[in-house]
Amino acid sequence: MILAHITVAAVIEHEGRFLLVEEQGEGEDLVFNQPAGHVEAGENLLAAAVREVREETGHHFVPLGIVGMYLYTSPLNQVTYQRTCFYGTVAEPDAVLAHEAPEVRASHWLNQDDVRARRRAHRSPMVQRCIDDYLNGQRYSLQAVACLSPEAAGQPVV
Repeated sequence: MILAHITVAAVIEHEGRFLLVEEQGEGEDLVFNQPAGHVEAGENLLAAAVREVREETGHHFVPLGIVGMYLYTSPLNQVTYQRTCFYGTVAEPDAVLAHEAPEVRASHWLNQDDVRARRRAHRSPMVQRCIDDYLNGQRYSLQAVACLSPEAAGQPVV
């Protein structure tokens, strides 16, 4: 039985540069990732993406759409992650803002070549794949994300 961890990520591009975070990976290694993380109890996907970007970069994220959904099983811990990757903008992209996530060491605005040059240090293959899909024009409406409460789904509330 596969039980996936539900995660979100944000591809944020400004003038050809992408916002990535440098964070503590498995063990001692520092890795590069989009601002990303787990969906918390009672939280919808959009709210989780906005929260993760704020916690990891200090920026206010405005989601504009979805890049894609990805399923990945890590060979390091055998955990399966289901990632919904949003794209959008942040206010003041060049500002250096404080972040709240202790595992994040720094945030960086990197061009495509710089991102690819760090590929061996990406947290997972999803980092490059999300950027590649974004650059290839893969975009879906935010309307593709539905968050149904039992009431909205016509189910009795227990």
